[in-house]
Amino acid sequence: MKKIGIIGGMSPESTLYYYKKFIEISREKFEPYFYPELIIYSINFREFKDNPEGWEGRKKILINAAKALERAGAEVIGISANTSHIVFPDVQRAVNVEMVSIIDAVAEEAKRRGLRKLLLLGTKTTMTMSFYKEALKEKGFDVIVPSENEIEEINRIIFEELMFENLNSKPWLIELIGRYVERREIEGVILGCTELPLAIKPKDVSAEVLDTAEIHVRALIEKALG
Repeated sequence: MKKIGIIGGMSPESTLYYYKKFIEISREKFEPYFYPELIIYSINFREFKDNPEGWEGRKKILINAAKALERAGAEVIGISANTSHIVFPDVQRAVNVEMVSIIDAVAEEAKRRGLRKLLLLGTKTTMTMSFYKEALKEKGFDVIVPSENEIEEINRIIFEELMFENLNSKPWLIELIGRYVERREIEGVILGCTELPLAIKPKDVSAEVLDTAEIHVRALIEKALG
């Protein structure tokens, strides 16, 4: 099995969630005590988030992290954050090992479940910029995003609450999804920020839940097996 490299730290809570998912899924798929070899490069999130060069500077940080993982022996690499996939193609081109896109993995899983109408939740960048929505639309999905006010509130919840394991706004998030389900606008909801699964579980809503972190981990394991 190939060694898996993860670029983490965006945030520490979601990186921990990734690691837990690697353990859970390995116990589900393999014999006892068999876990993939996993290398985690956790970046400084403050330097990443407040980078004075914006996405150009963030891209450099991610490329440096990917190259460090490659030097450490990683043979398959993933970025454990949805929003950072805005520069995924550039990071992939910078290394000689295969990377697994969280967006591609989510699209494959949605297709497998027979879903077409999807609500995209995530950071403001993920919900408002085209990189995520267009990639899914090109694959045949109808993608809905919340209203402008809802986007601002979701972004606040992610950065001010979920990144600190504060679940106070969980009821608001569940109610939000419920409204879209009641209007029959969606068949599934994409938890397009790897903090969101901390608050939203499949049992909480009647729509299909696409936990991007879990889906990504499964895709990384499958790629490592190949």
